[in-house]
Amino acid sequence: MTIDLNENERIDDLQRNGYQIIQKKDGFCFGMDAVLLSGFAQVKPEEKALDLGTGTGIIPILLEAKYEGIHYTGLEIQEEMADMARRSVVLNHLEEKVSIVTGDIKEASRLFGAASFDVVTSNPPYMNDSHGLKNPDLPKAIARHEVLCTLEDVVREAARLLRPGGRFYMVHRPRRLIEIITVLKEHKLEPKRMKLVHPYVDREANMVLIEAVRGGKSMVKVEAPIIVYREPGVYTDQIYTVYGY
Repeated sequence: MTIDLNENERIDDLQRNGYQIIQKKDGFCFGMDAVLLSGFAQVKPEEKALDLGTGTGIIPILLEAKYEGIHYTGLEIQEEMADMARRSVVLNHLEEKVSIVTGDIKEASRLFGAASFDVVTSNPPYMNDSHGLKNPDLPKAIARHEVLCTLEDVVREAARLLRPGGRFYMVHRPRRLIEIITVLKEHKLEPKRMKLVHPYVDREANMVLIEAVRGGKSMVKVEAPIIVYREPGVYTDQIYTVYGY
């Protein structure tokens, strides 16, 4: 199928179900965090899933490739990114299964209605004003820094959007783990599963994957960690398993 590409765009092969994705040649592209989140999250048959801050739509597309949920929705505030995501949906003939909506995470529960999803995912901005230098490229800054939404915004809206017993999946930075757990519990999202991600076996964790259940009981399972690289440029077998090869 022929899809029009804008200036500075390319089509990348996702090496999954024959799917492809449109991305900027020199702009923000999906990374390992999105791949790991799509492998950590679970969508059961008959469930509806929403991805908050979907960017180019990578997480809904990968989730649709892995699970037999009813429908997958991505919410993205940047129209340019949302447009790329919509064209990727069309490119992969997923119009009946994946929808991309332009809108603000802070207004998500008003846009979609309370308790309207079984699963909510998010790969939110990791850095608040006290962490790191903001990228002068606004789209990248929005993706990496809490410019347009905060951790509190993401968790609050996820809690409102989930039905009782619904699941929230998020990837974030371990250095903010105490803050993450505190905010989750404040919004009645109980952490149930957690997995740390290490770039190499002898390096400290640089990502954490969390599953929280709306109204769940207090008990968390810390799963075996993920090691990304066996050596520079060579992924571990774990990564191929997560991706679904």
